[in-house]
Amino acid sequence: MQTDVQIAQSAHIKHIDQIAEKMGISPDKLEHYGKYKAKINPQDAFRLPEKKGKLILVTAINPTPAGEGKTTVTIGLTDALNHIGKQAIVAMREPSLGPVFGIKGGAAGGGYAQVLPMEDINLHFTGDFHAISAANNLLAAVLDNHIYQGNTLNIDPKRVIWRRVVDMNDRQLRHIINGLGKPTDGVMRPDGFDITVASEVMAIFCLANDLMDLKERLGKILVAYTFDNQPIYARDLKVNGAMAALLKDAIKPNLVQTIEGSPAFVHGGPFANIAHGCNSVLATKLAQHLGEYAVTEAGFGADLGAEKFCDIKSRLANLKPDCAVVVATVRALKYNGGVEKTNLNTENVNAVKQGLPNLLKHINNLKTGFRLPVVVAINRFVSDSDAELAEIQAACNAVGAEVSLTEVWGKGGKGGEDLARKVVAAVESSTNQFQFAYDENDSIINKINAIAQKIYGATGVELSAEATAEIANLERLGLDKLPICMAKTQYSLSDNATLLGCPTDFTIHVRGITVSAGAGFIVALCGAMMKMPGLPKSPAAEKIDVDANGVISGLF
Repeated sequence: MQTDVQIAQSAHIKHIDQIAEKMGISPDKLEHYGKYKAKINPQDAFRLPEKKGKLILVTAINPTPAGEGKTTVTIGLTDALNHIGKQAIVAMREPSLGPVFGIKGGAAGGGYAQVLPMEDINLHFTGDFHAISAANNLLAAVLDNHIYQGNTLNIDPKRVIWRRVVDMNDRQLRHIINGLGKPTDGVMRPDGFDITVASEVMAIFCLANDLMDLKERLGKILVAYTFDNQPIYARDLKVNGAMAALLKDAIKPNLVQTIEGSPAFVHGGPFANIAHGCNSVLATKLAQHLGEYAVTEAGFGADLGAEKFCDIKSRLANLKPDCAVVVATVRALKYNGGVEKTNLNTENVNAVKQGLPNLLKHINNLKTGFRLPVVVAINRFVSDSDAELAEIQAACNAVGAEVSLTEVWGKGGKGGEDLARKVVAAVESSTNQFQFAYDENDSIINKINAIAQKIYGATGVELSAEATAEIANLERLGLDKLPICMAKTQYSLSDNATLLGCPTDFTIHVRGITVSAGAGFIVALCGAMMKMPGLPKSPAAEKIDVDANGVISGLF
């Protein structure tokens, strides 16, 4: 059996001009990055006739080591919609080098449902993440230089909250002391690095409507406090214009293609367990503008990515999803039902039954909490038994959710035609009654409680003393009327990664509160969640190689 990278390398890839022409974009409107990648100036694309495409959100149950294939289904559904005569465009996140070389691997799909060129997309692509890292670190450099050069803004070096970033899992950089050495080497202070995809610059990049909006949002970044407890913003350092200049090309959405030649916008990539987990607003709106169906995904499980897509991205960008697709696998449900990873290929209907409450909770959240029609996509494996599949079908039908057995990994769009038809039927048979999970003008604690209780199923929330103090500080600064971005583990509905299935009688522990004032949301740090992951004992980087001809192997 061919690997993902072998399938991608053997696929027939079209010149990017041909892909653009499918959307009515002429080659002279593209900014080419070789033959198979291009950036699109959104101003040019938005001048084309609007198709007002239906917006399909693809999400999943809580991820497991067995893998659910959410990105694969997102791409396969797009191809399948085109198979049945709909004009569909996919909008996805760019992969981060952290998981590519860490434990998760790439994020360009799998099998015959991938975006191409797969190796480029998973590695440096068009340089967007490098530009975001540079903009983030420019702000850090200017801030430290200001302190060194006389500190006219009276910044307290011990109250600098802006951190540097690198797009790599590097636990060694979580906590550092900078400014060591001679007096001319800067002012010594505590510092640290986050991963680029956790940077507020990444969040701003993905939520900005255009370049000028980007520049204004960058200016609103809260970076430090003065000795007399006054806030310092990036605009006070007069650096947001230079940051925007670094991002002027990156903000243009990237156009690539699926294996079957469907247009794909791959742009931006904040993590969903520590940020809002969605591709850029510009890419999503372009897909809706140029296609009849815009298919997009949100990161990790529906409790994280889908909730943030609805409560943060949709709220701030005035989007209304028309349907939600929840991806699940028999193997993942058995894992949630208590089966060890090594035994997931063995039929176990009872374990499927034990794991189903996790799927049903996500369905209920989307149907009742956000009032979206739901289609469940079972990403089928050869080890799945008829009895196990029937158990899932019956449980989903009982709560009013359509189910489709999906085989896009092995068959491409053809393996997702049933899913595509059920998505179209769900959209056409319902009126859009989309709603948010909470009122952004409510108090911070009430908004956190709403997410914890309605979406996670928690009994309540416990705040640390530090979190309580920061809430009071944000109220003082007038920054409390913003949506909430919960930073918690992706593996559980709770903040404890070991509580699988659908836990009950648990409390969400909020140890810290920060604000991303430029992005426009408040971050609640839950449990042990960190903004700089570490590499596993055997990182994926050990298996990746390149030969004398530049052919890459081991990438997945």
